[in-house]
Amino acid sequence: MRKRISLLAACGLVALGLAAAPAHAADPVFTLAGPAETGLRPHPGQGAEPQKTSVEFRLVNESAAAFDRESTFTIDLAPLKGVADVALGEHQGSDCALTAATVTCKRPALWRGETTVVDLDLSAAKGSTVGATAALTLTGTAQGATFRPVTTTVRVGGPDLVMERARLTTEQKPGDKQALSVVFANEGTQSVHGVVLEIRTTHGIGLVEQYDNCSYSEDPVQDQPWNAGWSTVQCLLEGEYLAGAVYGLDGSLTLKAAPHAFIDSLTYAVYASGHQPKTEKTRKPAGGRMLTTQARPAKAGARSVDLDPWNNLQEFDFRTRNSADLVAGALSLGGKVGDTVKADLGFRNNGPAWVAYLRSGESVARTDFVVPPGARVTKVPAGCRGVNADGSTREQSLGAPRYFCSTGHVVGEKEKVGYPFELKIEEAVTDAAGSVSVGQWTPQGTRGQEWDPNHSNDKAQVVINGKTGPTPTATATATPTATVSASPSASASTAAATPTASSSGTGQGGDLASTGSSVGPLALGGAVLLVAAGGGLVLAFRRRNGSHA
Repeated sequence: MRKRISLLAACGLVALGLAAAPAHAADPVFTLAGPAETGLRPHPGQGAEPQKTSVEFRLVNESAAAFDRESTFTIDLAPLKGVADVALGEHQGSDCALTAATVTCKRPALWRGETTVVDLDLSAAKGSTVGATAALTLTGTAQGATFRPVTTTVRVGGPDLVMERARLTTEQKPGDKQALSVVFANEGTQSVHGVVLEIRTTHGIGLVEQYDNCSYSEDPVQDQPWNAGWSTVQCLLEGEYLAGAVYGLDGSLTLKAAPHAFIDSLTYAVYASGHQPKTEKTRKPAGGRMLTTQARPAKAGARSVDLDPWNNLQEFDFRTRNSADLVAGALSLGGKVGDTVKADLGFRNNGPAWVAYLRSGESVARTDFVVPPGARVTKVPAGCRGVNADGSTREQSLGAPRYFCSTGHVVGEKEKVGYPFELKIEEAVTDAAGSVSVGQWTPQGTRGQEWDPNHSNDKAQVVINGKTGPTPTATATATPTATVSASPSASASTAAATPTASSSGTGQGGDLASTGSSVGPLALGGAVLLVAAGGGLVLAFRRRNGSHA
């Protein structure tokens, strides 16, 4: 079995070489990176063939531009003699060459950001002993540049924490509770002094109990699919965890689906203390309860043969019977010919569910804006693109008769999503009416989401009253007022929808730009105000540190 340990996967342990020769002030300095330590299953491993562990070395170019000179990278393999055998990775390109003494790679240029330098397959050498170590160092040279080397310690044997998969019900309804059973083993060759249990849940699911030896935090919402809306619990479980032993928790952990639960995820993992992913802004309770462990009979169920961090973690996706009502926002604008008016066009989610496509990162919904006659769009917000009146593609975005806008991959319960357009009134047209619609992507525009119980409020009018005289006082024409009720409209169906993991808010709309997090309230930024009557919005549903998938 071939397992992979890379910069992003080695339990969060990343080694950045710090030793470097002094560089000329104008010379760029590049950082080489790789895992701090790599463990190998003792020879010959399971079966007749030694097990391989893949080690990835990368280059970090944080300079303002690409480096356009040839670079050479070298790994001296002499320290590995008698400890590990080396081969180029299965998908390694022809730009790297392997001999008995060295690995040499050449690059004609170095682009900005992070790029892979070389991918190696390592296996314990025949006759190697458990505990044997060797240093594997990558260096780089180029005219006019300096490279910071990186060293990975290769070790034969070591601890291997393996998490057992719990038995959980993934189909649920709001308010449901179920116990999370945590059982893990040390399948390696060395004991571990202290472990950290980490449990991560998305916005719609959480843990009931709190313990004093656990820290609690929430991730900042970022424009990345597998890093939005997560809560993290890390519990330090002290003691020595012996090789070959199996352990379970001495204390309960209960998962509970929130009222806004819809499509949610759970990950839980165990790490050697000090090797767990880093968290920020944690809080610790003081209720007097401590979470501990107790040994269980060997072979209790945790199984793996891999000496790597991938088997530390288990994950589940949950589907909660719930719905979300998306409500298009009506808008009335006024001005005289020649004026440029501002308006946030969009929708709100009346809930009760949040919607997040964390796995795919796709847009939750599309907003379709038909421009009122007599007006011309002069500023298009991010996440929107101009189309022809029939929805077909056009090259020029400004001045289009119609616009398609896409959300980010998360829309919270009770959230308002707005797109700030600017329009110039070019012709006086009384009660010039366009529209704004919200729903699922279609080639022609939108259609109601299957999890939205009330499609009657998916579309609303956008009216501009152009005048040739002085600019009239702004008035709100929509009913009710700007204080929007959080409850669905009276006509909304009460039937709940059961989401599917393959739900998509964009369908074939992968060409649409995403706004990431949604903009603020649906408010008119210029002379007027908006409001929409009607129902609500739904939310459909990835970890950090290199996220969990």
